[in-house]
Amino acid sequence: MPKPPRHKSRRQPQPQHSHAASKGADAHNKPRRGEHRRRKKIELTALQAATVALEDLKALDVSVLDVRHLTTVTDTMVVACGRSDRHVRAIADAVIQKSKQQGHRPIGVEGEKVGEWVLVDLGDVVVHVMLPRAREFYNLEKLWTLSERDQAAAAERA
Repeated sequence: MPKPPRHKSRRQPQPQHSHAASKGADAHNKPRRGEHRRRKKIELTALQAATVALEDLKALDVSVLDVRHLTTVTDTMVVACGRSDRHVRAIADAVIQKSKQQGHRPIGVEGEKVGEWVLVDLGDVVVHVMLPRAREFYNLEKLWTLSERDQAAAAERA
């Protein structure tokens, strides 16, 4: 017994022509149906992400210290102040969130609960956000910068 013929689709094939020719010269730049253009995400370094977050939340007296010649723990230290313990915590949280958005997960965060001094360790960058009285007391800038006299003494020993 012969097999019955298969039913052909009632849909007629559409003539194929180039999409660009029918839509104009700029049509090849437009996404086709189902495709979405992906925006290029600008990736920031950990230092850039931290400084953007500090600027966004109006951190006071931001100092960026290059400490590569002093320690192997980190390359850069950023010291900033907040107006209150709540402001300090908010600034530190913004640094953490902005860093995470850019793919830089914090290695550690210290002092978030108290808010007098919050340290955010991003590996190559360590961010200190402090109240002004704590910053004045600990004076990290003086601790992490060598004076010319100290540099000359180190050069003589070497």
